[in-house]
Amino acid sequence: MNQPARGVIVAVCDLDGHPVPDWVTQTLTQAGIDLRVRQCTTQDELAEHARDAEIVWLFGGSRLLHGGTLAKLPNCRAIVRTGSGTDNVPVDEATERGIVVANTPAALSDAVSDHVIALLFAMVRHVPRMDRLVRSGVFDQNLGRPINLIQGRTFGLVGFGHIARAVLRKLRGFEMTWLVYDPYVSESTLVAHGARPAALDEVLSESDFVSLHCPLTPQTRHLIGERELRLMKPEAVLVNAARGAVVDEPVLIRALQEKWIAAACLDAFEQEPLPVDSPLFRLENVILAPHSASQTAEGMEPRWRASVDAVLALASHHWPPSCVNRQVQPVQPLTLPS
Repeated sequence: MNQPARGVIVAVCDLDGHPVPDWVTQTLTQAGIDLRVRQCTTQDELAEHARDAEIVWLFGGSRLLHGGTLAKLPNCRAIVRTGSGTDNVPVDEATERGIVVANTPAALSDAVSDHVIALLFAMVRHVPRMDRLVRSGVFDQNLGRPINLIQGRTFGLVGFGHIARAVLRKLRGFEMTWLVYDPYVSESTLVAHGARPAALDEVLSESDFVSLHCPLTPQTRHLIGERELRLMKPEAVLVNAARGAVVDEPVLIRALQEKWIAAACLDAFEQEPLPVDSPLFRLENVILAPHSASQTAEGMEPRWRASVDAVLALASHHWPPSCVNRQVQPVQPLTLPS
């Protein structure tokens, strides 16, 4: 990689409660980057802090860039969003302005894929329920009959990015049939991973397990609604560790109550934290997690490293390792790393 341009200003505007590690500051400073850090709480505060910045960095899920804030950042040519989801970034507006939007999905793929698999296995084998029953004095093997076998079943993936590919790779030994719906991934790529491309309706109707891995965009909001849930098998399990609003939550609750599908494993919700009066708390056929799939044994280290790599690439006028709007015509031309 070429050396970053000296004096490039990078404004960290959202830390999600995490301090910037010393090594991050040292690495970027040594590369000649002017790193400016501030936890911004209003749009005006962000606009003031990042007014001169060429790269705006959101470590967390702040939505302060929405609502016209980009128009107040005349020098911005790139946005780095730590994590995979970019629903807190106005991607379409950024693209129109020639601003590259980078994210760091590879930093989370192992953790999230592990979590997806753990949730699925726990539900299929009724692990949380069995634990509760045994602790309450009920020792009955017949109450723990699995929803389904894992071996040889059909697994559907909606979206085929880093995380979905890791799920497939890790479960390959279970000899399942893999169906994938992702209009942005070529058929040859899917076949190379051992999957078969399929329409969304086919994925839903033929799969025993369906895991959602698409970003939240206007096109994917409530992608899974009543029609889609009624297409699924009565014994099917739905896993959502992507974004809550990809699923129409009230309709999903009905589907679980009325047994259109067997169960769901949810790590993301339309409203977070989940409201205390949510009917989901009263359902036995759902496992709930607090949007924790991306947590790792290593803590924040992989996220910081992937983010620094993206910042260094952009500061050197290279495409970042992951870009969500590759169709953008950058304000400043970018090249592939040498």
